[in-house]
Amino acid sequence: MTSYAAAGVDIEAGDRAVDLMKAWVAKATRPEVVGGIGGFAGLFDASLLTSYRRPLLATSTDGVGTKVAVAAAADRHDTIGHDLVGMVVDDLVVCGAEPLFMTDYIACGKVVPERVAAIVKGIAEGCVLAGCALIGGETAEHPGLLGPDEYDVAGAGTGVVEADRLLGADRVRDGDVLVAMAASGLHSNGYSLVRHVLLTQAGWALDREVPELGRPLVDELLEPTRIYARDCLALIDPATGVEVHAFSHVTGGGLAANLARVLPAHLSATVDRATWTPQPVFGLVAGVGAVAQDELERTLNMGIGMVAVVAPGAADRAVELLTDRGLPAWVLGSVTGGDGTVTLHGSHPA
Repeated sequence: MTSYAAAGVDIEAGDRAVDLMKAWVAKATRPEVVGGIGGFAGLFDASLLTSYRRPLLATSTDGVGTKVAVAAAADRHDTIGHDLVGMVVDDLVVCGAEPLFMTDYIACGKVVPERVAAIVKGIAEGCVLAGCALIGGETAEHPGLLGPDEYDVAGAGTGVVEADRLLGADRVRDGDVLVAMAASGLHSNGYSLVRHVLLTQAGWALDREVPELGRPLVDELLEPTRIYARDCLALIDPATGVEVHAFSHVTGGGLAANLARVLPAHLSATVDRATWTPQPVFGLVAGVGAVAQDELERTLNMGIGMVAVVAPGAADRAVELLTDRGLPAWVLGSVTGGDGTVTLHGSHPA
């Protein structure tokens, strides 16, 4: 007799995965969360919004890209969810929004309960770091579409910002200063290039010890994406006295392209490469793959994950506040009259 299990979908394994992830989801909560997992929809008490004069809801959705292939190949799944949260919530905070809650979607060829639970563990831990709740999700088994060990993850988040505190290009002024916040590594963009260079072209194994990195290659490639949400919210807190006009989350497209997204058409920005040294992994990819600098810079973050555009007199205080929070930060460049473009000049320190 034909059954769903015979067709490749194991309902019991899905139930087991839910049981394993419950403890982790319970950690990623906020007082406004109503109920727990298991319902058809996550519930969040919107009466929080009554404390705002004019609340604007912000929403973002993203995935982790082909970094998932590295996690799958390494059979190490408890950090990829951390990456997912970073990609979603740090897009929300760019406009000044506080992330409130997230939902996730995991598609896999075969539900392995322990693997799904490890993925959700990473998502929950990321939500805790971001200060948002994980209020729901979906795990789907797609035999025939994905191989037994293949999976992909995606997530969506919602945040809120007061309308008159909305950040963006309309606030940016001539003379503003760019403050860089260090990346933890490659984050979650450009992995098609990185995998092609190091794993395909060079043929390196994931467990290869790489002297330039000081650790195995897999540890570098799976270094979790830094989550900036709470640092950015702390920076824009009125109590700090730091006048922030915009943030730029450095993801796909690199520093210049993402910074240009928060510039008005009549202003430009200049970035001084001499102000920072990218982590060794970026030079490694360039050297092993003979990747030109411009190609590297428009594909990878080059060691900067977030940029704050602040008023001229606020730069030193911004750097001090972020540094005190354990986040390396520095003055990166400035905003000038122009045409909406970003120019990188100089060379990185040797």
